[in-house]
Amino acid sequence: MPARRSFLVASLLAAAVLAAPGAARDRKKAAEVVKDPDAHHFAVVGHRALEGGEAALKEVLAEAKDEDLAFLVVTGIKGEQEACGDRVYQKRRDLFDKAARPVILSLSGSDWTGCRNSAGRTNAIERLNRLRELFYGEPESLGKDKLPVTRLSSSPRFRSYAENAHWQVGKVLYATINLPAANNHYLPAAGRNSEYEDRAVANRFWLNRLFAIAKQDKVDAVVLFAEGNMQPLLQPANGLRALLQRTPTGHDGFADTRRQVQMQAAKFRGRVLVVDSAGLPKDTRPGIEWRGNLGHLSVGAHAVELRVAGKGENVFSLGDVMR
Repeated sequence: MPARRSFLVASLLAAAVLAAPGAARDRKKAAEVVKDPDAHHFAVVGHRALEGGEAALKEVLAEAKDEDLAFLVVTGIKGEQEACGDRVYQKRRDLFDKAARPVILSLSGSDWTGCRNSAGRTNAIERLNRLRELFYGEPESLGKDKLPVTRLSSSPRFRSYAENAHWQVGKVLYATINLPAANNHYLPAAGRNSEYEDRAVANRFWLNRLFAIAKQDKVDAVVLFAEGNMQPLLQPANGLRALLQRTPTGHDGFADTRRQVQMQAAKFRGRVLVVDSAGLPKDTRPGIEWRGNLGHLSVGAHAVELRVAGKGENVFSLGDVMR
């Protein structure tokens, strides 16, 4: 009998522990994990090199060691005042290769658009091609822990555009698209704007392909990373406002891409989030703004963590923000 009483007492104590609030929370957490096996988090680093150069990049890469971090998107490798030579490019490649987590590089305009040769002439296209060779030659991310990616250069017609890449984690399709700041490198000069126009054709094909994949794979969301702010939530002007805007104010280098993203988002059942490195007002924290299923996040020079879980309006939530 004493042994039986001891067993009953132990059973009652165990039941009391399981019924405690803390245990209930633990059970709820465990149930949530089981319900959402695709939950994950990633980080986006704005153009840190623009302000702090290599030291700023080293700092953020050193902090991104969390083994649960799916990947890290880094915008830009150098600032406008840094040299455009291979020495700087190679040093940054070596730096990214030492990163603990997978690194996806999203090019910035300061990496190539302002580069000039010894005669003072633009050297942008040659430098862009060199960056493609150094950073985008493999079907995987940078960093010690590799993440497989698919590049636009796998399409014979667009072999040059290796910087545009897509990958999938859980039920989310992620992709980079080369849209540099400073009006998408549109040059208001006489004659054919060849680099801008050729890249526009490649980007148009790329976006169509991405949303076709998203539909085929039935993903819950699509996330696009770029440096330049295409203003994806900007609505087209109508009536008198449209007539007033036709005054010569310069060509909008992001207009075609913005319209395409808006059209594709309107046909897509999931969420579409556009993330760029556009500057923010002083003391303003990054935040996601939504219009329907289309969202926009500018991170400036911050490093921002995003958590992915659930569906519909609850897919994305902001985590830590580092200056």
